[in-house]
Amino acid sequence: MYKNKQLDEVKVFKDPVHRYVRVSDQVIWDLIATPEFQRLRRIKQLGTTYLTFHGAEHSRFNHSLGVYEIVRRMINKMESHEGWNKEERLVSLCAALLHDLGHGPFSHSFEKVFSLDHEHFTKKIILEDTNVHAVLSRVEPDFPIKVAQIIDKSYVDKLVVSMISSQIDADRMDYLLRDAYYTGVSYGQFDMERILRVMRPTEDQVVIKSTGMHAVEDYIMSRYQMYWQVYFHPVTRSAEVILTKIFHRVKHLYEKGYQFKMNPTPLLSFFRGEVKINDYLQLDESVINYYFQQWQHEDDEVLRDLSSRFVNRILFKYIEFKPEKHMDKYETLQNLFREAGIDPDYYLVIDSSSDLPYDVYRAGEERIPIYLQMPSGEEKELSTHSVIVEAITGKTREDHKIYFPIEKIKMIQDTKRKDEIIELLYYR
Repeated sequence: MYKNKQLDEVKVFKDPVHRYVRVSDQVIWDLIATPEFQRLRRIKQLGTTYLTFHGAEHSRFNHSLGVYEIVRRMINKMESHEGWNKEERLVSLCAALLHDLGHGPFSHSFEKVFSLDHEHFTKKIILEDTNVHAVLSRVEPDFPIKVAQIIDKSYVDKLVVSMISSQIDADRMDYLLRDAYYTGVSYGQFDMERILRVMRPTEDQVVIKSTGMHAVEDYIMSRYQMYWQVYFHPVTRSAEVILTKIFHRVKHLYEKGYQFKMNPTPLLSFFRGEVKINDYLQLDESVINYYFQQWQHEDDEVLRDLSSRFVNRILFKYIEFKPEKHMDKYETLQNLFREAGIDPDYYLVIDSSSDLPYDVYRAGEERIPIYLQMPSGEEKELSTHSVIVEAITGKTREDHKIYFPIEKIKMIQDTKRKDEIIELLYYR
């Protein structure tokens, strides 16, 4: 029976984070071999972060393998505890492996411009006529639906969902450790082995044995530090601003009937809002980077300049921006940019970042808190027992910056206007 078929010998992937990723199920091995999963090799895990941390070249392929490996270890730990249904093993492993299948090139920037949702495409790849769907359907006819339900959090077994998507899940644990490793920072390090040892299955979610509280505190603080030191790094955000503006410009030019020297054929269905699954699967970062290279030679000055900036890492500079204090300054700068012949829609950009490191449950929201299992068997929400977590619970940190091309400003011929812009930007 295909569902239970095991490989003749365990296959291993050598992994810098987990040492080894072990595969014994034929189903998992077959899923890894599909073109849809192999495509993830050509999608960076951290988007434009490689322009800030030069080692951040890792892909969603190795992250997906890492999440699978953590869930495999979770299951091995929980099989000896009551509350774990052994029938959920394979579907849990498949959902872990495939959870990021629908990410596009430069993931979140691309999604924003074209109003896409990677989870939507993950489900489409799993449920529609793809190689992945064919493999999953061989297990059971409704097996693809079960995998998709875990990913969209509608699956009947909430314990399985929590292993892959919660405030302490395999996805977060892998990307924190993996991103820290490849960026070369120490912020994302925490004792994952300890957390796995103190995880306990309950009907609705994974809980943590109370003696493991300090390992969880460390994990939450690691996540907090990674967001502000790596994921929201202002240089990375500068690259994302330029990337987003390239997509906006190409979309605008297409809608205006502009004749491209290098027609963006793979993007046409995205411009029209008629994206089919095959169109989506043909896009990866190698395709997009090829067009960026070519668009450096377009007649349109804005597209040419933005593409050259991204390819050659000539990023925008930035200043701190407080919306409640500086909006008048921003509007004045917009006018001065226009007068100087610099389009503020592309060259004067407010970018905002925010993060909520830990939240307790609020009605109608998805964030389920982390629970500690006390010696008595009672479950207590983490922030009621941890002074450290209590201090950051429900507190959103925000950051706002204005990005601009200092080279273009310095080239303004009108010295008075140039000085006025520089003074507004740098002096308060």
